[in-house]
Amino acid sequence: MPVTELLERNHKLYGDEVALVELNPSMPDTRRSTWKEFDLVQPTGRQAYRHEITWAVFDEKANRVANMLMSRGIGKGDRVAILMFNCLEWLPIYFGILKTGAIAVPFNFRFDTDEIKYCAELAEVHVLFFGSQFIGRLEPIADELEKGRLLIFVGDGCPNFAESYHELVADASSQPPKVLLTNEDDAAIYFSSGTTGFPKAILHNHESLQQAAEMEQKHHLTGREDVFLCIPPLYHTGAKFHWMGSLCAGSKAVLLTGATPEIILDAVSKEHCTIVWLLVPWAQDILLALDSGRLKLEDYELSQWRLMHIGAQPVPPSLIKHWKEYFPDHLYDTNYGLSESTGPGCVHLGVENIRKVGAIGVPGYRWKCKIVDEDLQPVADGDVGELCVKGPGIMTCYYNDPKATAETIVDGWLRTGDMAMKDEDGFIFLVDRKKDVIVSGGENIYPVQIENFLNTHPKIKDVAVIGLPDHRLGEITGAIIALKGGESCTEEEIEEFCKALPRYKRPKKIIFADVPRNATGKIEKPALRKRYGADMLVAQQNNG
Repeated sequence: MPVTELLERNHKLYGDEVALVELNPSMPDTRRSTWKEFDLVQPTGRQAYRHEITWAVFDEKANRVANMLMSRGIGKGDRVAILMFNCLEWLPIYFGILKTGAIAVPFNFRFDTDEIKYCAELAEVHVLFFGSQFIGRLEPIADELEKGRLLIFVGDGCPNFAESYHELVADASSQPPKVLLTNEDDAAIYFSSGTTGFPKAILHNHESLQQAAEMEQKHHLTGREDVFLCIPPLYHTGAKFHWMGSLCAGSKAVLLTGATPEIILDAVSKEHCTIVWLLVPWAQDILLALDSGRLKLEDYELSQWRLMHIGAQPVPPSLIKHWKEYFPDHLYDTNYGLSESTGPGCVHLGVENIRKVGAIGVPGYRWKCKIVDEDLQPVADGDVGELCVKGPGIMTCYYNDPKATAETIVDGWLRTGDMAMKDEDGFIFLVDRKKDVIVSGGENIYPVQIENFLNTHPKIKDVAVIGLPDHRLGEITGAIIALKGGESCTEEEIEEFCKALPRYKRPKKIIFADVPRNATGKIEKPALRKRYGADMLVAQQNNG
């Protein structure tokens, strides 16, 4: 059953109940006469932006988007992209796309101009919805994007190279479009990347999306009275498919902008959130704020908060032990997944298995797992091999890339590229990444992109970018730089040069040293990680 039918069911059964709340504590709410008030007062004295919609409004908005797109010739198999920050329009637009039979294509809002252009061409996008924050990135390529594409601006003050979303949907019908969808129909494209840094377009069908919704609801026992707090961006498979547990249950969710400890606990308290998905840095920050006394639990209403779960990166067992000291009654889960497996959950710890913190867990609902050697033969328990998963959430293919698809899906099994081992109780532990992608604070960072940029510096002879361990972010980006003969350079000079990169791609640790390469010319990154990673761990331990 396509997930669009879940939305329509919720409209019929729970139409007058709140489906989504958008909460932005850093943005003043200047339209409180039409939007329900929220009593979070900022230090400036301004009221926080808060808006909510019911299941009926959610579904009707999606229908308007669908009928508008269909009036412009969009239908089954067409690709429609979304480049927006989290807001109340995001999910209705996503579901409106699905209702036409077209393929929804969420763009990472960190994409720069070149990445937007590359991904629009890679996915052969027909329509692009975008928010006001992206006008500056789109203007330089607007002429190229406009060729054969419809650009739709969501917000006030539409630029001259786009059409206004609000004007387009104003007269569109709110009735469900008459489009027959099946589980086998293509539904969405998400972007991933290997160590080359060039994104692959991952195609999923409606069965994948439905699997994600059912799995999330079952894993976390999401019920009608639960309230899910969603902080990560909706373009991310983790955020969206964790939210789909709420869709499956017909329960409320809160889209929160901001991730400081104060903002998170205030939202949990005032919105009566029961399920919160955190990234490791956010959990660390909450604990630090509590340890320092800056936050006091008695200042918040948190008794209804029943589940905290974490994904997107390895979770230090010490963090969960510390968390349970403050929140002894919390259920806890961790989720493993990748965009090729419809995001998190193909492996999960399970709320009943907290004794196994440190493992990523066991096969998720309707999933199978195995760990194999280089010949794809199963290894013995305790031995390290590549983790492979199989289930109804596996991607259909890498869009227009049959070679990469054949390398990744073998006999129905998805090769994750992650090295793992299974213990005698059947619990899976990640050992190392086969790929060199750096995961920092839940975001993927691709070393080759940074290496290519740094190699343009006139004083640099060679460079290797690796992930270094960090107690808060999981990993930080380290750059090992070999200078040209006779040249001298400082860390400050490299930091200034790197200001041309997006902030999240800038190296956090700069090391001037030789860059070892093997006989075939490849950088020996395992040796670098072993050497400098150990140094980082010692330094962090010495710093307490």
